[in-house]
Amino acid sequence: MSSYMASLSSSFTNFRSASSWFEVYAAFSTLMIILRTAVNDIVPEKLRSSIAKKLESFFFPTHKPNNLVSIRINQRWDGQHGEHNELYNAASKYLPTRISETYKALRLAKLNSHKGLMLAIDANQEVIDEFEGIRYTWTLDLGSDQNADSSKSDKDPAFVLNFNEKHRDTVMKRYIPHLLATCEAMDAADMSIKIFSMAHGYWNESELCHPATLDTLALDPELKRTIVDDLDRFLKRKEFYKKVGKPWKRGYLLYGPPGTGKSSLIAAIANYLKFNVYDLELDSITSNESLMLLMRSTTSRSIIVIEDIDCNKEVHVRRRQQEDFGDTDIESVQHDDAAPEIIKVDKFTLSALLNYMDGLWSGYGEERIIIFTTNHKDKIDPALLRPGRMDMHIHLSFLRAKAFRILASNYLDIPGDQPHPLFQEIEDLLDTTDVTPAVVAEQLIRSEDPDVALDGLFKFLQEIHNSGKSRDSAETLEI
Repeated sequence: MSSYMASLSSSFTNFRSASSWFEVYAAFSTLMIILRTAVNDIVPEKLRSSIAKKLESFFFPTHKPNNLVSIRINQRWDGQHGEHNELYNAASKYLPTRISETYKALRLAKLNSHKGLMLAIDANQEVIDEFEGIRYTWTLDLGSDQNADSSKSDKDPAFVLNFNEKHRDTVMKRYIPHLLATCEAMDAADMSIKIFSMAHGYWNESELCHPATLDTLALDPELKRTIVDDLDRFLKRKEFYKKVGKPWKRGYLLYGPPGTGKSSLIAAIANYLKFNVYDLELDSITSNESLMLLMRSTTSRSIIVIEDIDCNKEVHVRRRQQEDFGDTDIESVQHDDAAPEIIKVDKFTLSALLNYMDGLWSGYGEERIIIFTTNHKDKIDPALLRPGRMDMHIHLSFLRAKAFRILASNYLDIPGDQPHPLFQEIEDLLDTTDVTPAVVAEQLIRSEDPDVALDGLFKFLQEIHNSGKSRDSAETLEI
């Protein structure tokens, strides 16, 4: 090495001829070859690559290869108010499985709505994936309103996929389908049932941990058998619905006084079918458009629940006549011979809900169940109750003798074939006294000793029966 340096130094002092310049060039080239060989032998390839990338990003911070393709997968298609992008959901489930121990920026959480730890990529961390020998780079863009055109500010989060343009066909034909198939396999392996609630126009996912089953539900055995048979028949009739030209869906109306087990029956149906549940709160709907977007964001094999339908003014008004009133819907309601009453409605209309149930939008998705609940069936607009919308009306009434034995078995572990001596007297009182399953369950849960619990229930029912209290008083009676 020193001899080459000496030769190079000597050449610089005698470069008056062309040959002298050639000697300088030859010496310099030889030096560079020796240096490159030494670097390649001593410095690891990964370190050389890392140094090269850092130098490139330092001197060319905005430089990107001309052959780099970026695909942006937004959470919603066509802006914040567009349809939810299923590919975004798939990427959010798929990418955490590609996180290695070398990654430094991650997000970790323990949520009440999920049993295990939640791991996700951070916006500052690139995730590298390999498929069929091709390298793909993923990043998370949380969205920004710092846009050149403020009218087009994009706050919608998105995943960005980068790859060499020569692999475009592979990405579209094999890699993206591979990602979706992997996500479907993960969902199939995950036996947990999800419940979705509304939050700021989005569906917020949690695990449905309700333990109710059709076996443990305190229902009349004949009614329970009817419900199970109807559910089983629905699941088997995909081709039948297609043949007759009807969307593959089923509507149920659960009605009866509070405390008769409407919510528990919904959870039991979800656990029986292994369907996810979407809890649609109509009071939170801001317009017909938002109702349609939420409905379109639901998946197949799901239950859409609208509880206390009678409490929402938009769906129990008898007659509606929409007129132009700025950006607000107007509803005209006729009360007998009186003049029409004009109601200003800032939310959705009954027609939008009906359109989803059996109109043009009813065919969106398949294998769905819609469940309405109400405490007052007579207050619901009849348009919601006809067949094709609510196909089966299920009356959940007060507790009677047959269903009582299920409660006794659940709470006190009393076998059905070994009745307690107090059973007959309690059942006689139940057949003549209006109390809900929730009221009786509250009495049974007060003691684990069957004798004590049943004796307390017997006295409780006797007092109600002798006092002649109404059912509402029975439910709030303090002892």
